[in-house]
Amino acid sequence: MKLLLDTHAFLWFIEGNQNLSLTAKNAIESPTNQRYLSIASLWEIAIKVSIGKLEIGMTLTELVNREVYGNAIEMLEIQSHHLDTLAGLPFHHKDPFDRLILSQGLTEKMPIVTKDGLFANYPVTLIW
Repeated sequence: MKLLLDTHAFLWFIEGNQNLSLTAKNAIESPTNQRYLSIASLWEIAIKVSIGKLEIGMTLTELVNREVYGNAIEMLEIQSHHLDTLAGLPFHHKDPFDRLILSQGLTEKMPIVTKDGLFANYPVTLIW
C-alpha cells in the first residue's frame, strides 16, 4: 500500500517520538508499504525552522538525504492535478500545507498517516 505521511507523522517517526501511534509506526515501518512525503511537508519544515518554531539539527538537504531517502521514503512532488483537487476542497481545514497534503492523498488515492482530526472531514483514508 502507498502511504502519504503528514508532516508531524514524518517528524515523530524520525525522532522516535512516543506521540506516533503504534499503528502509524507499524504502517510506516512495514516493508510491504511504500512511504511518501509531500514536498509541501519540506516547505512547512523549512518555514518552521526559519521562524524558530522547529529545530531539526541539520540542513534540509541533510534531512532529505538522511531521514527521507535513508528511510526509503519517496518525495511526492506537487502536480497540477493535485492543485485541481485542492481548488475544489471545502474549507474544513484552513492550513495550506495540510490542504495540499489532503489534495495529494485524495488525488493519488493514498491513505494519509496523520493525527490531525480535521482530515476526517474529507473522503480520504486515515491511518493513526
